[in-house]
Amino acid sequence: MIIVISGASSGFGAMTARALAQAGHTVHAGIRDTAGRNAGAVADAAAFAAEHGVDLRTVELDVADQASVDAAVARVVAESGGLDVVVHNAGHMVLGPTEAFTPEQLASVYDTNVVSTQRLNRAALPHLRAQGHGLVLWVGSTSTRGGAPPYLAPYFAAKAGMDSLAVSYAAELARFGIDTSIVVPGSFTSGTNHFAHAGHAADEAVAAAYEERYGGLMDQVGARLAELAPADADPAEVARAIVRVVDTPAGERPFRVHVDPADDGAEVVNAVGDRVRTEFYRRIGLDDLLHPRALA
Repeated sequence: MIIVISGASSGFGAMTARALAQAGHTVHAGIRDTAGRNAGAVADAAAFAAEHGVDLRTVELDVADQASVDAAVARVVAESGGLDVVVHNAGHMVLGPTEAFTPEQLASVYDTNVVSTQRLNRAALPHLRAQGHGLVLWVGSTSTRGGAPPYLAPYFAAKAGMDSLAVSYAAELARFGIDTSIVVPGSFTSGTNHFAHAGHAADEAVAAAYEERYGGLMDQVGARLAELAPADADPAEVARAIVRVVDTPAGERPFRVHVDPADDGAEVVNAVGDRVRTEFYRRIGLDDLLHPRALA
């Protein structure tokens, strides 16, 4: 299959691109600023492709820029002759007391984690709808419904927004024969750059006021999350879960898959929410929207 992944310069995105390529797919790893700050990631992907004899390519894709997203999808379709799978992986985490973030910072986090998926969908979905099949796979977070520690609110709120968007899109794409899957990683505190590259609150005075009552809380959150995860927690398992979803036959793919070694409770809550959704759709006579329908 022909796959495009956003945010594939590092972390889950880079791992997933390599795992999918090794599984035999044609993978276009979406990376922004390929000629500048991420030139090393481009070179690493090319070296991996050459070493392993797989079809892993990189494409300039800045999820904050609709023109860049449109150009990336057009290039994927032109080079590979189509598009089968869209993986929404791009995201950005921030750490700090919520009040200390400016409204503009919250909007930026929301843009990266939520609005970016709309840009990519608007570029990619016309191709998937026209062919009557495909998969939109969303990389979510257990923070949307699990135990949510403090000082991560802008990120948590954005991931919750993305999850809600994914759920609504699932129903709206079903009659076009398009699958939806939401892969839900837990808090992997090592092996990814989420915490290392996290942003911080701009209002230092407010942050200092919180530090008086919540001194060291950010470090405590990271340390406690690390303690919850087993020593052998492997973030590459997220990539392997995505490969399994992609390789599952169309129409049989799971709606939601959790990869949460810390077990923060999200799987329990999501099971209830997804069951309520299923029952409600059946009550209002829209149960055909719960699964994609192959087009004649």
